[in-house]
Amino acid sequence: MAFMPVDPAMAYNNADLLPDHPTPVIDLAKALTDQQRQQLESELDQFEVDSGWKLRVLTQYDRTPGLAVKEYWELDERSLLLVADPRGGNLLNFNVGEALFALMPRTYWVELQTRFGNQYYVKDHGEDGAIVDSLAAVELCLNRGGCQVVPGLPEEQWLLTFATSVLGGLVAGFAAYPRKEGTIIAWTWLLLMAPLWLLLFALFGLAPILTRTSDFVPLVSNCAGFIGSALTAYLIALKTLPKPGTTKAN
Repeated sequence: MAFMPVDPAMAYNNADLLPDHPTPVIDLAKALTDQQRQQLESELDQFEVDSGWKLRVLTQYDRTPGLAVKEYWELDERSLLLVADPRGGNLLNFNVGEALFALMPRTYWVELQTRFGNQYYVKDHGEDGAIVDSLAAVELCLNRGGCQVVPGLPEEQWLLTFATSVLGGLVAGFAAYPRKEGTIIAWTWLLLMAPLWLLLFALFGLAPILTRTSDFVPLVSNCAGFIGSALTAYLIALKTLPKPGTTKAN
């Protein structure tokens, strides 16, 4: 099958709703202003000329041309159809040509939909912003030759990575608390707990940043959060837990 839908929003044919002239944007829901629509049409046409990738946009609400757009736009394996329809909970749906899956896997399109099409993003940026921003992410990845994840690091995602970095530091700090007299760091315990704190810090704290942005600020922040929480946990353990070679009185 040359044209593979990720989450199809089209169910029937109604060719009467199609324009009588070529255009990469059909804005039945009026999600875009006239100026935005004209600018987006120009950008998508130029992108197709420069890259050979065909990006198309359909916004709809109570009316839809359905599958008639496939023939109208001659959608093929190098085509992407963005369908903006708020009735499904998530604004965005993507019908993705097979050639695009070779550059961006299915998980990429799921992340793209959930990041830009969720109700909070739409509330903050508008339906027009969600459409334009998601297309910009696709164009960026196509210009790069493909992406495994959606570029960019939303604030809520960074906060999650920071929280896991801090949690990893707490685990490492308490693990490093010396259990024997004459030692400063309990290396055995630190290495024993390494799968946990490395998972929290490296996999969940650093990897999402390294794969999505070249900005060093969130990377440095997460490293500082890990080190700071590790030192804090270590010092708390020294103050509150029994000192090496001593036992608590009954």
